[in-house]
Amino acid sequence: MRDLLRLLGYLLKISREIPGSRRAIALFTAAGIAGGLASTAMIALVNSVVGGGQVPSAMVIAAFAGLCVALPCFRFLSQMLLINLSQRSLVELRLRISRELLRAPLRQLESLGAARLMALLANDIGIIVDTLATVPILLMHASLVISCFVYLGWLDWRLLLEVSGVTACGVACYLLAVRRALGHFVNSRRLLDDVVGQIRSLVEGTKELKMSFRRRDAFLRLVDSSTRALQGEIRAGQKIFAAGSSWGQVLFFVVIGFVVIVLPHFQPLSTKALTGYTIVLFQLMAPLEVLLNSFPGLSRSAASVRVVESLGLALQPEAGSSELPPAPVATDWGALELTGVCHSYFREGDESFLLGPIDLAFRPGELVFIVGGNGSGKTTLAKLLIGLYAPEAGEVRFAGQVVTEDRRDWYREHFSAVFSDFFLFDRLLGFEAAFDQEIRRYLALLRLDQQVRTEGGVLSTIELSQGQRKRLALLAAYLEDRPIYLFDEWAADQDPQFKEIFYRELLPSLQQRGKTVFVISHDDRYFGIADRIVKLDYGRVETDVATAASAASETMDAAAMEPSLPMP
Repeated sequence: MRDLLRLLGYLLKISREIPGSRRAIALFTAAGIAGGLASTAMIALVNSVVGGGQVPSAMVIAAFAGLCVALPCFRFLSQMLLINLSQRSLVELRLRISRELLRAPLRQLESLGAARLMALLANDIGIIVDTLATVPILLMHASLVISCFVYLGWLDWRLLLEVSGVTACGVACYLLAVRRALGHFVNSRRLLDDVVGQIRSLVEGTKELKMSFRRRDAFLRLVDSSTRALQGEIRAGQKIFAAGSSWGQVLFFVVIGFVVIVLPHFQPLSTKALTGYTIVLFQLMAPLEVLLNSFPGLSRSAASVRVVESLGLALQPEAGSSELPPAPVATDWGALELTGVCHSYFREGDESFLLGPIDLAFRPGELVFIVGGNGSGKTTLAKLLIGLYAPEAGEVRFAGQVVTEDRRDWYREHFSAVFSDFFLFDRLLGFEAAFDQEIRRYLALLRLDQQVRTEGGVLSTIELSQGQRKRLALLAAYLEDRPIYLFDEWAADQDPQFKEIFYRELLPSLQQRGKTVFVISHDDRYFGIADRIVKLDYGRVETDVATAASAASETMDAAAMEPSLPMP
């Protein structure tokens, strides 16, 4: 019951955040209560006619007709308010979870894993919203039950106490079953993360699975085991609820039999009370059955709320993160400095990896290669450079200011990056209104003008080779036109011809435009075009050296500054 109360509290919290929802909830509550009172009034009216044994008067007929009109009106009003509120809640809940995910630190998202996040977005939100759609209906039935019990108390309050005692015992037994079933649903939600992860592996690893019978057979056995375990937990919970539902149906007849058959042997009952209780109890069968049958859905939703709340505690938003547009980027930023920067995390086998302390400084217009062996910390350093990771020790200074948490969003606006595990959207988000002529120029530059077209920022296709997809990701980076660029193993999937174009033409052209470029690369044959090479080894800077290209550039800059001699 505590979990169900937590669920109702969570749903009310979500609903209150929707504009106009308080008024909608108040109107729906009023309509539901009015509908319950009207139903009870109808029962009382019928009972008075049956118990009176007289021909109904004109006033009774008018009251009956009025209630026949009022009942469907109240129900229609409550349904309309329900539809509007549930649909707005669906949108708000999805946006809220999406905002929390985007505002959460990247390191925490990586530790949670894609499977848990996908299960949250694809499963839990839908379950919670579906429950939100049923809560108003349950409230309406609950108001009907309460008003009927008030009427029963008016008929005979002593009899009401006796009936309530028998009913409470039966409901208590049902709630014990609900509690046990909830444990099965909580376990099923935990197993769902494994199943979603396996589905993701199936989609992304189809080629590898097709190539090996042994691997495919082992994977299918794993899927079979996880799916059966998930179904077993769900089946166990549903069986308990089915048994409880059967008991709930019997409970109605037990209570009616208690009133009609048992009690008359021990105490006198008036015909009016006996008739009224019989009619009301039969009338309560439908709403009480709806309330009891709602517990499976409420229990599954309570399990989903547990997951959302647990992630809500883990997904602490970055301090200072805001949904407002950041301040304009700094065009003359002077220097980017890392002083004593450290970052640690656990890798496979609970092995702790420490990057740092790192002491580096970069100036505008530099072309810097970051090199080193696999696992040396290159990508981690890149994420620290562009603000995706916050340093655990030390500081990052940019444009003469320390990059604090409240400035990190603004700091990231200075970077465009294409990572080795990049994601390619099917549209140029944020650049839907960009000039098609400019986009076509970039497509031609990247040798993609024959494969891809754009209209309103929407790409005609992204079903391309990995190398071509990386070029499209580079197109988005070009359109952003940020002061600093980062490319993580960008050329690894390019053919030799375009790899030559990337290193010999694209990178120098960015540098000529005043851009600072960081390149993570293993292509040592092109190291000579860099101004600097920063080599990492086991999380430390092993070397930071200027290249011949940097020396030649400095010589040319010095020569340009010397006064020219007059011609003889």
